[in-house]
Amino acid sequence: MIRNAFFGLLGLTAAATMVAITLPAHAVDNMETTTNAPDLTAVRAKIAAKDYSGALAELRGLAEDNQQADVYNLLGYTLRKTGDFDTSLTYYSRALELQPDHKAAHEYLGELYVETGKTEQAKVELATLAKLCPMGCEELNDLQNFIAAKATR
Repeated sequence: MIRNAFFGLLGLTAAATMVAITLPAHAVDNMETTTNAPDLTAVRAKIAAKDYSGALAELRGLAEDNQQADVYNLLGYTLRKTGDFDTSLTYYSRALELQPDHKAAHEYLGELYVETGKTEQAKVELATLAKLCPMGCEELNDLQNFIAAKATR
């Protein structure tokens, strides 16, 4: 009986693992906030297509009407991709003021710090993500890889 229970549990564990492996991973820039959140599907599509000017135009319009962490985070990301690091920092900071546990904003802020030669500050963001994701998360892994990739250049 114990043997059957063990193999039954082993089978359930294997099945759960297979389901977890086959589930799609969520993109880092997925909405983390649900309260009164604007639809950012079109913005994300523009960012994915590297149409940063189109994404910026839409995000700036959204930012006027929405004090929302995801909007500010994507504004920071898009501005960083266009090379406007100072303004990018402003928007990441604003996103984190509104939602201090916003994992994507911590990841992207860490990437900004790496890109601007502030590796120690990037490691602070990495430590924050480690606290927010004690079991690991995509944002933590991505920032670790980003820091490691820049260190080998």
